[in-house]
Amino acid sequence: MSEKTILESIARLVPPGSRVLDLGCGDGALLAHLQATRGCSGYGVEIDDAKVLACVKRGVNVLQLNLEGGLTMFGDDAFDVVLQIDTLQHLRNAQTMLLETARVGRLGIVAFPNFAHWPNRLAVLQGRMPVTKRLPYQWYDTPNIRVGTYRDFEVLARRNGLTIEDSFGLHEGHEVRALPNLLASTAVFRFSS
Repeated sequence: MSEKTILESIARLVPPGSRVLDLGCGDGALLAHLQATRGCSGYGVEIDDAKVLACVKRGVNVLQLNLEGGLTMFGDDAFDVVLQIDTLQHLRNAQTMLLETARVGRLGIVAFPNFAHWPNRLAVLQGRMPVTKRLPYQWYDTPNIRVGTYRDFEVLARRNGLTIEDSFGLHEGHEVRALPNLLASTAVFRFSS
């Protein structure tokens, strides 16, 4: 799936004019896209020096912070939308950050590689960790601390009292609403507390 397809699929979930906090914003492409196409404003949070510089070059407001330290500098409902796009799987305490996302934003949007996608299941059945377009690393050099599935997130959200307002999968540029746990390489959720 192209980066642009993920960008557009996520962007349509963000109400126009929203104040956005993008956690693990990378080079700022999504926030820049939201500013240009949806009239949004806000901040990105990133730890990597080169990516922070890329954000600045794009004109994206960025804070250099380690998300493992939490979001204590932000008040309750400080943002309309908090994004965690390909961030959750890199965090040591994903549950705490999910709750912080719900506290700081009126809406949360997460997207992550769906480990239950059928090619991943097949690779595990063959005795190997999957290497795919969405999970392009070998088991020994992956930046992912954890793997999760579409259904795992549904359970986590329920356990933490979050309301899933919309959810679907993405694969090869297409939205997947039928059997997303099996057929989608990316899981996407929009939720509120």
